[in-house]
Amino acid sequence: MRPRRDAAPTSPDARAHAYATLGKARSENFPVAPSFLPRAWRHGLMAVYGYARLVDDIGDGDLAPGGHDAVLLGLDPAAADDPLTMLDALEADLHRIFGSPGGPPRHPLLQALRPVVRAHGLTPEPFLGLIEANRQDQRVTRYETYGDLLAYCELSANPVGRLVLSLTGTSTPERIRRSDAVCTALQIVEHVQDVTEDLVRDRIYLPAEDMRRFHVAETDLKAHRAGASVRSLVAFEAERARDLLAEGTPLVGSVHGRLRLLLAGFVGGGRAALRAVTAAGFDVLPGPPKPTRSGLLREVAAVLRTAPRKG
Repeated sequence: MRPRRDAAPTSPDARAHAYATLGKARSENFPVAPSFLPRAWRHGLMAVYGYARLVDDIGDGDLAPGGHDAVLLGLDPAAADDPLTMLDALEADLHRIFGSPGGPPRHPLLQALRPVVRAHGLTPEPFLGLIEANRQDQRVTRYETYGDLLAYCELSANPVGRLVLSLTGTSTPERIRRSDAVCTALQIVEHVQDVTEDLVRDRIYLPAEDMRRFHVAETDLKAHRAGASVRSLVAFEAERARDLLAEGTPLVGSVHGRLRLLLAGFVGGGRAALRAVTAAGFDVLPGPPKPTRSGLLREVAAVLRTAPRKG
């Protein structure tokens, strides 16, 4: 297929590399772009997911080996090991979508994002927020208070929900508020599940004030199994996420049709993940407890039954 006239040529290897990134959607707690959605929505959601996944992979050091992403962004392959340099280059490529000099974007995932941005009139702010969150990950590895963690989630999670509302043409101030609650909850759920994985990267997203409250030291998080104090701490953070999901659930009832089902999938995915954490006795140290597909479907059905309808 011939490349779009507004896009830089993309090699087969680059396209395959982009598809591999998009394939990570299957491992998320919630469905990213399920088949029941209109094709245009699926295309837009996958383009946004591809961008968000690339940003996170840069920040987490999870890029594919070989420095291919660095080359795509116009850097030396060795720059792939320097997250801040990569994030700067990605931000420059993002600005090319919004009309900065230098031609069309270079990375195939941003090339795929460009027509979506134009079709829906998306603004740079949510995309820049995701980059800034990953910059923060390079500089901040501990969070003193729950408020500090919420400020981080405002950059790392809430932009995604706002983009979903923009892509589907359903943004209102009230929906954005509910969406922020859901997205922050999903981020906290992920932090609870990934305590061990984050610690390998020398990151702890459990607020230090809460660790002191439950008499949990960092060394306790390095154990093979969680003791009673760690389990109590995890249960406390999980309850916070559960409350946020409850606050955001009316978002599902404020929309109709297939969008209602999609948003129920997000909320149900978070609830199913929390159920898995609870079923593990709040011991997340051996590895992240994951929900089953049947568990996810049950939670989605429960959200659809209970979400209050409006309008």
